[in-house]
Amino acid sequence: MTFTVLIPARLASTRLPNKPLAPIDGVPMVVRVAQRVIPKAGDSTVRVVVAADDVSITDACSAYGVASVLTRTDHASGSDRLAEACDLLGLDDDHVVVNVQGDEPLIDPRLVDAVARLLHEQTGVNMSTAAHPIATLEEFRNPNIVKVVTDGQHNALYFSRAPIPMARDHADDAWWTQPATPANALLRQAAPMRHIGIYGYRAGFLRKFPKLAPAPLERAEALEQLRALWHGYRIAVHVTANDPGAGVDTPQDLERVRQLFRK
Repeated sequence: MTFTVLIPARLASTRLPNKPLAPIDGVPMVVRVAQRVIPKAGDSTVRVVVAADDVSITDACSAYGVASVLTRTDHASGSDRLAEACDLLGLDDDHVVVNVQGDEPLIDPRLVDAVARLLHEQTGVNMSTAAHPIATLEEFRNPNIVKVVTDGQHNALYFSRAPIPMARDHADDAWWTQPATPANALLRQAAPMRHIGIYGYRAGFLRKFPKLAPAPLERAEALEQLRALWHGYRIAVHVTANDPGAGVDTPQDLERVRQLFRK
């Protein structure tokens, strides 16, 4: 299974300036992410490349033997940056690309493989992503936690910050955690899932995606993946039982991850 992992890295960050270069146990965070997903020695089927917007990031990658490309600084979104990276790398339209965020130093490499595999196995989908079961009512109601609802083939029907699916008769309790009975068996199959922000694309679709008109639902929810659904494209969802852990968005997140690496 051949694919390329692209890690977009932007130097500017409102909550954590110079985030890609923030040291974690002495190593820049974006390098930690790349090291996490670089395959074992001898596996030439997976390439890992950082798509950076500043030479300081590419220099940091070079110092640790991590491949990188320098992209423009004026991209409106990470998708635009990845599309440029596909062109810089000369990737064929059918080549599978997995977007791993540059602030996920704890990402599970098995999750990356699973997202890539969906596109290799399903020719009728345009994107892939991942999700895991939500554990608590607090998470379910949190608008900062994105939920995804899928069809019977695990293709995304909708992504939302709202608590979906809402069980009409169980609005005030975590109905999906109740003991299984014959009466609630079907309802439990609709248990809510938390979206994990990792995406797979074919390079041709990734080049096309930034050119699609922004969707009203995308603007309302502030979720870029809704643009694909709005325009009729399909997103396959890998469901994992494991919580991948939070990324690094704030100084507090960074310190938490640093402590984990020290241990």
